[in-house]
Amino acid sequence: MVLPEESRKADYDSLEIQYLKGVKYLFENGIEHVPKKYILPASDRPNFVNERSHGADNFNLELPIIDFAELQGPNRSEVLNSLASACENYGFFQLLNHGIPYEITSNVVDVSKRFFELPFSEREKYMSADMGSPVRYGTSYNQTNDDVFCWRDFLKLVCHPLPDALPHWPSSPLDFRKLAVSYAKEVKFLFLMLVDAILESLGLMNKKNKTEENDEDEDEDKNKEEDEDEEILKEFEDGSQLMVLNCYPPCPQPDLTLGMPPHSDYGFLTLLLQDEVKGLQIQHKENWVTVKPIPGSFVVNVGDHLEIFSNGTFKSVLHRVLVNQMNYRISVASLHCLPFKSIVQPCPKLVSETNPRHYMDTNFASFIEYLKSRDSTKENFLHSRKLTS
Repeated sequence: MVLPEESRKADYDSLEIQYLKGVKYLFENGIEHVPKKYILPASDRPNFVNERSHGADNFNLELPIIDFAELQGPNRSEVLNSLASACENYGFFQLLNHGIPYEITSNVVDVSKRFFELPFSEREKYMSADMGSPVRYGTSYNQTNDDVFCWRDFLKLVCHPLPDALPHWPSSPLDFRKLAVSYAKEVKFLFLMLVDAILESLGLMNKKNKTEENDEDEDEDKNKEEDEDEEILKEFEDGSQLMVLNCYPPCPQPDLTLGMPPHSDYGFLTLLLQDEVKGLQIQHKENWVTVKPIPGSFVVNVGDHLEIFSNGTFKSVLHRVLVNQMNYRISVASLHCLPFKSIVQPCPKLVSETNPRHYMDTNFASFIEYLKSRDSTKENFLHSRKLTS
C-alpha cells in the first residue's frame, strides 16, 4: 500500500520534530536502530576495520604531555620547546598538574550529567536558533544546515562578560550556575597562563632579564616590546569564552554515525575536560587515532585563530568524536578567542620574505556567515581563510 503524499509528508515532519529534540530524547524513548537522518555516507563512517589493521599502537594515541607545574619552574625553557613541538606536530597536547582543584573539575562534569538527565521539557527551554544567545541547547553540529545529523546534544554557555550572561544560564539543577561559574573562572585563568607560554614559545614575549645592563636605546626598545606584549595579553583577558557541555548517549549502531564530524575549532585555544570514556579522535599523519584519556588532565588543542596568528607555524588539526553502544560520554569544552570585534591576522613579527603571509584577515562576523552557509561539501573555515600562492 502506497501512502498518500500528504500522509508521507506528515510522517516525515513528525520524524523531523523528533530529531530536533536531540539524541538524548531518542535514546530515552528506546530507539533500537539509528534513523536514516543520522546515517553517514559509507566514506564518512568510522572505518574500524582499516584503522585496526594498522595495529593497536596506532589506533590509540598518547598525546605529548605538558606538565604545567614544570612550565612555572626552572625548566620552563625546555617545556616551552616541548609545547612548541606539540603545537607544530600534533596540534594537541595533554596538560597535567594544571592547578585546578579536582573538586571543581569533577563537579562540572557531574552537574553537566545532571543537566542532561533533566526531563526534555526542562532542557528544551534553552533551545534557540540564535547563535548569539548567551545559552543555547541543541543537537548535532549545526542542526539548521546539517543534511546528516550527528549523535550529540550540547549546551553552549557564553561566559564573557559573565555578569551579563549568567542570569540566562540554566537555574536547574539548583547548583548548576554556582558550579559552572567556579569552573569557568578557573579555566579562564589557566588559559591566560597558557597564552603567555605559547606566545613566548613563538618568540613573541620579551622576557627582560633585569640583571643585564643595556644602553638607553636597547632599554627603550625593550620597553616598547614589553608594552606590545602587555597589549596582546590584555586583549586576551577581554576575549570571548564559550563553554560547551557535550552529551553523547549510547548509540545502537555506532559504526554508522559520529558524535561530531571532522572539524577544527574556531578560536585560539580549546581546553577540553572529558570523562574516562574514549571518543575523541584526531587526524595524525593521515590516520584517525583515538586519544587515550588521562584522568584529571586537560586535552588542549590549537584553534584556527592560533594557526592564523602564528602564520601557520602551529596547526589547527581536524578532529572528530566516536560514539559507542554501552556508555554515555560527557565532555566540557572551553573555547577561547580574542574579542568578537577583533581582527585576527598573522602576527607581523612572524611574517617575512622567507615566510610570507599565508592567511587573510578574519573576524567573528565572517565565521558566523560561514556557519550559516555551511554544508557537508564545503571546505572548513580555516581553509577558507588561506591565501593562494
